[in-house]
Amino acid sequence: MKTFRKNPSRRGFLVAGTAALAAPAILSASRAYAQTPTLKVGHVSPRTGPLAGFAEADDYVLAQIQDMFAAGIENNGKTWNVEIISKDSQSNPNRAAEVAADLILGDEVDIIVAASTPDTTNPVADQAEVNEVPCITTDCPWQPYFFGRNGVPGEGFKYTYHFFWGLEDVIGAFLDMWDKSGVAKQVGGLFPNDADGNAWGHPELGLPTPLAAAGFDLLDPGRYQPLSDDFSNYIAAFKDAGCEIVTGNMIPPDFATFWAQAAQQGFNPKVVTIGKALLFPSVIASLGDRGDGLSSEVWWSPAHPFASSLTGASAADLANGYSASTGRPWTQPIGFKHALFEVIADVVRRSEDLEDYEANLAAITSTNLDTIVGNVNWANGPIDNVTKTPLVAGQWQKEGNAFDLKIVANSNAPEIPLTGELKLL
Repeated sequence: MKTFRKNPSRRGFLVAGTAALAAPAILSASRAYAQTPTLKVGHVSPRTGPLAGFAEADDYVLAQIQDMFAAGIENNGKTWNVEIISKDSQSNPNRAAEVAADLILGDEVDIIVAASTPDTTNPVADQAEVNEVPCITTDCPWQPYFFGRNGVPGEGFKYTYHFFWGLEDVIGAFLDMWDKSGVAKQVGGLFPNDADGNAWGHPELGLPTPLAAAGFDLLDPGRYQPLSDDFSNYIAAFKDAGCEIVTGNMIPPDFATFWAQAAQQGFNPKVVTIGKALLFPSVIASLGDRGDGLSSEVWWSPAHPFASSLTGASAADLANGYSASTGRPWTQPIGFKHALFEVIADVVRRSEDLEDYEANLAAITSTNLDTIVGNVNWANGPIDNVTKTPLVAGQWQKEGNAFDLKIVANSNAPEIPLTGELKLL
């Protein structure tokens, strides 16, 4: 049964329609007389498809969170059930928008969360914004999130909020690592024709300008189509230019294709630092010995000095718990998926009226919470609707039969300790 809310949103009018006019007494009473009312939280992530590595730990994290929420969360002296409804975007932006609309209009969720690249965060946030439902997202640099949704600085959005790092942070982390390498400052860029690639390769907002300012020469041969099967032209251009560093933002299948063809065509850069594709231990393991020495940004690791506001568990505790339970290596999105629900729990506890979207939104905007990924506080963001978390750089190094992601550059976040030294390929 649809619950009438105080200050009902456009979504409420669209869904309730004439039913709200026909039976207001029954609708408004459903939660008032319920012994334990329920708050519904929608969750969207890419469980399948080329971005599935981002959701590898979803089952583990969601099971943990549901156990923690099983006894309910207290708000204003009343215990509330929190029901999580999770749906798969299939790594497709159109599908992400579709399932977000289903969660909002069909399941009638009270808050929606999403994670894992702009292909997921942006369509979900757009659906939440148009339907006036509070939304929290993560796992996407803030520029493709904000500008990719046509955000206007100083205006921003009303219902949609994001926490993660920005391109300025990943550039700083990469430069910190590359400066230590001592190699030639000629960089080859690999940027796909998608929201991430266009943001990373943007002449002003992306890598080109700050790399040039730091004395690096970026060769950008142009955008390639995702799931490309031929990088020969890029490889030839990089060889001709003497590129000793390769960087970019790629999905795992594209990097695997590029890296195999680079070997076949005799291209041997000394540093390869790729966002997105090289985040996951499963991807590195699939590359065999060719995975040794590849590098990427590090958003979260067992070495991060943060703890969960829900459980008190350290980053190491959470990572080790995942590995013990699943038999798989820890993976970076674990921390951010956990943190999403830390924020949800905090909002539920602080909202002045959980039946009022505006009150829930006010609780989101006033968040100041130390989480397992760092502090989340939208009052301290670089732009409207955004708050940042720290970022360092790391390198995959083979130890015995396994790979370990060593933190090798931390100048911009010295609170996160180094765990290794950079080595050349």
